[in-house]
Amino acid sequence: MDVSELIDRYEITALMTAYTRAVDTRSWDALDAVFSDDAVLDYSSPGGPVGPLSEAKTFIRSLEGFTRWQHMLGQVDLTYATDSASGTTYFYNPMIATRADGAEQLWEVGGYYHFDAVRTPDGWRLSKLVDDIVWTRVAP
Repeated sequence: MDVSELIDRYEITALMTAYTRAVDTRSWDALDAVFSDDAVLDYSSPGGPVGPLSEAKTFIRSLEGFTRWQHMLGQVDLTYATDSASGTTYFYNPMIATRADGAEQLWEVGGYYHFDAVRTPDGWRLSKLVDDIVWTRVAP
């Protein structure tokens, strides 16, 4: 592996961090710098759409029904080619909801983000993202 491939791998992996940071900080427009113009996002696992970023943003914003949330990313498995890559990263996403009685309730979600990335004139961008939920737990 040469230095340019190491840099590419870092930049591709950093896209997943940029994605979750944009979501966690409610910086919805920052998602535009993460995805390619023709990206397809698949949120069918949590009951959302499969389509372009414009549709996905509406679904992602449904997180605003929670008081707060935070993504944590884990292992990244990446298959690299010079101008494209695909991979999977583990995620854990605890979220806090406020119940009707005012008490906080913890929701936890874990799974995988499967993704494809492409090199563009503006740098690496995700061209595909699949939110693959493996487990969910809701505290009583």
